[in-house]
Amino acid sequence: MARTTLAVVEPVYGTVIQLARLVWWAQGLKFTVTGVENLPRTGGAVIAINHTSYFDFTFAGLPAYRQHLGRKVRFMAKREVFDHKVTGPIMRSLRHIEVDRDSGSASFDQACRKLKEGELVGVYPEATISRSFEIKEFKSGAARMAIAAGVPIVPHIVWGAQRIWTKGHPKNMWRPKVPISVAVGAPIEPTLPAADLTALLHSRMQHLLGQVQDAYGPHPPGAFWVPHRLGGGAPSLAEANRMDAEEAAARAAARAERDGGSTEAPG
Repeated sequence: MARTTLAVVEPVYGTVIQLARLVWWAQGLKFTVTGVENLPRTGGAVIAINHTSYFDFTFAGLPAYRQHLGRKVRFMAKREVFDHKVTGPIMRSLRHIEVDRDSGSASFDQACRKLKEGELVGVYPEATISRSFEIKEFKSGAARMAIAAGVPIVPHIVWGAQRIWTKGHPKNMWRPKVPISVAVGAPIEPTLPAADLTALLHSRMQHLLGQVQDAYGPHPPGAFWVPHRLGGGAPSLAEANRMDAEEAAARAAARAERDGGSTEAPG
């Protein structure tokens, strides 16, 4: 039987949230959170988030925690984060979900279990950070989880986090004083096949991103964090896809060389 409320006391999660708020205050971040009425107060839901920054997940949980009785989002994160000696124990204590990209069935099953138990599970349909800051092509995992668990998908857009720390650019951690927008879109019920549901989610998140960008304020021409479409210095979506493909090929070649070298007989 699915739980309708998450009343479990989690002192570690609460402590981490309070520390994060202290850091945000010290950094001078200014938050605009909209659409919280679209989040379910009870029951499970897939929280689908765009991915432009290493800090997206810290901000994407704000709507649920602030406005809905302290609900917490369990984020799906790659295994390397759990393997780290510092972040690993924290991620496990917060009951986030470890993802092995080579064998994702276990993490998929765990996420579906949590959804059926009434939890919110956060996923990045793009899988990796978008260098263009546009919405990349989606994986189907969010849709398949929603269908399997019988829960809605709730789109989330985080905008501005890329100004603090994103792929290919130095960190700007000390007093960045940037505005951060977090917008929650209308829930999408899992009434379509996975491919169609994924396409609908992609379209909804593209539209929501445009709305957030329009309301965000000035996007300085040439700024690294501004999309090419808006006159910024970020690569176009096509160029970013090419860069991602080259990076993936280089990683695969390095892995093949390493694995091949490890099997060679000593000379």
